[in-house]
Formats: sequence, C-alpha cells, structure tokens
Amino acid sequence: MREVVVERFIPESPQVIGRQLTPRRVVEWEGSFEVAGVEEVDDGSATVVTVTGPGVEFRLRFERRPDGYRYVVADDGPAGPFKRMETWLTVKPKNEGSRVRLRSVVALNAPLPFADRIAAWKRRGELTRALDGLERAV
Repeated sequence: MREVVVERFIPESPQVIGRQLTPRRVVEWEGSFEVAGVEEVDDGSATVVTVTGPGVEFRLRFERRPDGYRYVVADDGPAGPFKRMETWLTVKPKNEGSRVRLRSVVALNAPLPFADRIAAWKRRGELTRALDGLERAV
C-alpha cells in the first residue's frame, strides 16, 4: 500500500470551494472513470457513486465531513482494480483563501511487481487533475 498527497492554495474561501464540491464532480475531475450513477444512502450521510471504466465497474462511498470528504471503494460489491483505496479531501482556510489537500492510500488488486508504486503514480495524477478541475470551477 502507498500513500499519495497533493495540495494547492486556491484564492477562494472554503465556503466558495465547498459549493463546487460534489462526489460526482470529484470523480469527473479525477478523470479515470465515468460516472454511471449517484445515490444518497444512510439518510443522506453518504453518497455512493457508481463508476465505470474499460472492463470494470465499482462503487465509491463518499462521506461528507466538516472540512471536505472521505471516500473509499464501497465494501458491498466489486472493488475494481483496487485491493484498497481511501481518500481524504480537505479544505481549510489560509491567507484569504484555502489550502485544498487530497491524501490517498492505494493498493492494487494485482499480482504485479511494483503494482502499488504504479497505483500511487496513477493516483497522484488523478488527484492533481481533481485539483485542476476544482480550481477551474471556482
């Protein structure tokens, strides 16, 4: 398992940034999978996004937190290419703007040498694209 962290200062308030953040948009900004469906679960405390890609479909469970989101591969179905994937997206005030941070732990479900290194490299690109998308949206 590997950990990846990307962060960026965005010159907008956490409130402005928060209005742009939705589970659907985060997945779309990451750019690796298509959104096939979105559903609210657990009386609105979580959102499950079904994602698809070439030959794969799985669900990501997003939980809203006071400073952003935590999301994981849902444990109620196929995990796609992952043995484990968990991400924390946080938005905190800083210098008349916000520090947006994405931290992810990832492990591939593949018997390849260096699979987790490859997954971390790919995940870093996804998280960077998510920051790019967020920055464009605000």
